[in-house]
Amino acid sequence: MKCKFFAGVSTLLLIATLPLSAADGAALYKQKCAGCHGANGEGKPAVKAPALKGTSLEAGQIVTHLTKGESTSKPPHNKGIAGLTDEQAQAIADYVKSLK
Repeated sequence: MKCKFFAGVSTLLLIATLPLSAADGAALYKQKCAGCHGANGEGKPAVKAPALKGTSLEAGQIVTHLTKGESTSKPPHNKGIAGLTDEQAQAIADYVKSLK
């Protein structure tokens, strides 16, 4: 019985360490970003949310913006997005960089 328990735990640990996929990034973007920045990153001028499609920001800059925020930005980007891990932020950044 102990072997099954440890095998289950090791499987969960392995899954937890796998990098997030592009599909994960798209799903996270849809959940956390699309409401303001548009489903395809086109931006929403009515709420003064800039387009993300074709951004000149590098993925690392996007990750920092999502996780740490910038004091000069409007909410929610004046602080890091609550509950967003570095890995999730990287998946979102990779997805945003894929928008053409």
